[in-house]
Amino acid sequence: MIGRLTGTLLEKHPPQIVVDVNGVGYEVDVPMSTLYHLPATGERVTLLTHFAVREDAQQLYGFLSATERDTFRQLIKISGVGPKLALSVLSGLSVQDLAQAVALQETGRLTKIPGVGKKTAERLLLELKGKLADEIGAGGAVAARGAGGDVLNALVALGYSDKEAALAVKALPEDVAVEEGIRLALKSLAKV
Repeated sequence: MIGRLTGTLLEKHPPQIVVDVNGVGYEVDVPMSTLYHLPATGERVTLLTHFAVREDAQQLYGFLSATERDTFRQLIKISGVGPKLALSVLSGLSVQDLAQAVALQETGRLTKIPGVGKKTAERLLLELKGKLADEIGAGGAVAARGAGGDVLNALVALGYSDKEAALAVKALPEDVAVEEGIRLALKSLAKV
C-alpha cells in the first residue's frame, strides 16, 4: 500500500501529475482543489495517497490533506461512484462545501458538477448524511466559523435535523460564544 509520497513535482497534466521519488516517477491523479495548491514544477511536494488496484489497472490518487483523502474514500464507497467521479466531485466542491451541501440537502449544488445527475446527487446526499460532519467538524464551512460546530452538534443532539441546525448556525454572528450561540439558535428555531 502506498499511503504517502514525498518528492519532486516533475509534471502537471490535469488531472494527473508526476512526482519523482528517488528516481521513480509516480503518476498520481489529483482533484483540481489539490492541483491549484501544488508548488511549481521542480519543487518538493508531499501528498497523501490512495492506491486502488483493479484487475485492469493500478491507480494512485493524491491529496494535500487527510480530510480530502478521507472524503474521497467515503465517496468511492458509495454504489455507482468510482474514483473518477469522486475526483470530479472534489474538483467541483471543496470538502467544506460538500459537507454543507449534504447538511442542507442541496441537490442543486451537486448537479452542477460534471458527471453528477439528479439521481447520483440524491444518492450522494443520502449516503453521506452524517458521515462528513464527523470528519470535518460538523457542517463544513459553517463549523469553521467560531463556535458554529459546537452549536450545530448541540442542536442535532437536541433532536433538530442537520438541515435545520445548519440553517440556524448559518444565521449566527461569527464571534458568538457557544452558550450564546445555542440560545440564539434555539430562539430562531422556535420562530419557525
